[in-house]
Amino acid sequence: MEKWHLMATVVLIGLTVRWTVSLNSYSGAGKPPMFGDYEAQRHWQEITFNLPVEQWAKFINPDWIALHSSRGYESQAHKLFMRTTVLIADLLIYIPAVVLYCCCLKEISTKKKIANALCILLYPGLILIDYGHFQYNSVSLGFALWGVLGVSCDWDLLGSLAFCLAINYKQMELYHSLPFFCFLLGKCFKKGLKGKGFVLLIKLACTVVASFILCWLPFFTEREQLLQVLRRLFPVDRGLFEDKVANIWCSFSIFLKIKDILPRHIQIIISFCFTFLSLLPACIKLTLQPSPKGFRFTLVSCALSFFLFSFQVHEKSILLVSLPVCLVLSEIPFMSTWFLLVSTFSMLPLLLKDELLMPSVVTTVAFFIACAVSFSIFEKTSEEELQLKSFSISVRKYLPCFTFLPRIIQYLFLISVISMVLLTLITVTLEPPQKLPDLFSVLVCFVSCLNFLFFLVYFNIIIMWDSKNGRNQKKIN
Repeated sequence: MEKWHLMATVVLIGLTVRWTVSLNSYSGAGKPPMFGDYEAQRHWQEITFNLPVEQWAKFINPDWIALHSSRGYESQAHKLFMRTTVLIADLLIYIPAVVLYCCCLKEISTKKKIANALCILLYPGLILIDYGHFQYNSVSLGFALWGVLGVSCDWDLLGSLAFCLAINYKQMELYHSLPFFCFLLGKCFKKGLKGKGFVLLIKLACTVVASFILCWLPFFTEREQLLQVLRRLFPVDRGLFEDKVANIWCSFSIFLKIKDILPRHIQIIISFCFTFLSLLPACIKLTLQPSPKGFRFTLVSCALSFFLFSFQVHEKSILLVSLPVCLVLSEIPFMSTWFLLVSTFSMLPLLLKDELLMPSVVTTVAFFIACAVSFSIFEKTSEEELQLKSFSISVRKYLPCFTFLPRIIQYLFLISVISMVLLTLITVTLEPPQKLPDLFSVLVCFVSCLNFLFFLVYFNIIIMWDSKNGRNQKKIN
């Protein structure tokens, strides 16, 4: 009973932080003609009511969604309504998934499970974007987490249904699609495609097809309407990347303007090849040796590959990598905390644009303290606790003196944190040169990108050198 009282307190803390951040300004407030993501979410309500699919939200207040005339609509009642919908979505979908996931964690104490839930719910990136910048990322991420829970606990059909809801709510969940596909396909192979595995494959296929049909049914009435939705889902005309995003293409554009030099179709082909090749080894390993642990780490690796190399990436897409990193927080607390700090820092230009400096600093410090106290992260830097022992042993066969990897990682962490703090202070206190107005934003993206490349290598090393997955799974079976 005490466990649930403590968990309820954790949830209450998470909700309080969220609502406090929501009291600040939001993306594009009072800034015509583009306004921002708050207006984008309201505009979707306007469209969904006025264009063929009718009677969705008019009963609350028709003025909020009046076609054309509601452009840039801002009122206290509407702000309260929009903020409340985000909080309700969190309460109904994301927070229960986080609590259940942490309760299902094995081989850790109840105290650690509660601490894990607290740290995940205090992750500043999601709070600042959903409640400060204003979006509904917790809906798709919540459904994705329910999907992870489902397939990890062998509720494969329910897990598939939950992930289909996630991907149909927000197409960026494609970042997580390959690990789900490979994990479930690996399960089918393991059961035997001439027996139970084939039956499972058919059931999964039917679940996915039925889920997509139900989600898309309202748009099948008119062909043009369906094409409009598809064009909005995949806006390739918007270019290789958007704003200052901490991926390869934006960072590389410092030296070579790929967007201006190469034709659009060549950019798409190059980004596809880089993305596919960077995630292929982890996906093959997961298909051949499916395990819940391998699935979690492959989710991280694949999402990070998509973020770094794919076409048309937003800075907020890093949240799709942060979710699976939160899921391995109890396994590699030092590296996970480090990554989640960098992911929040990588969105600094966007957060400053939305006047979210103070909420960013407060939530980031609170998150770091929670992780440092809960997991004693600075004591979890040995080869074994970084899950690099197998890799180090392999290297020591050829280089016996290779015993300094944990020390190098500690130094890299120190350099990373110092650079993030310095860049934040410089960006906030100094004016960039007139000839280089985006200098500080570009530096933030470049430094963050270097960190993310390091993490991509690190997570792939864990995946490829983890030989225990297959053996442990056989023992369990």
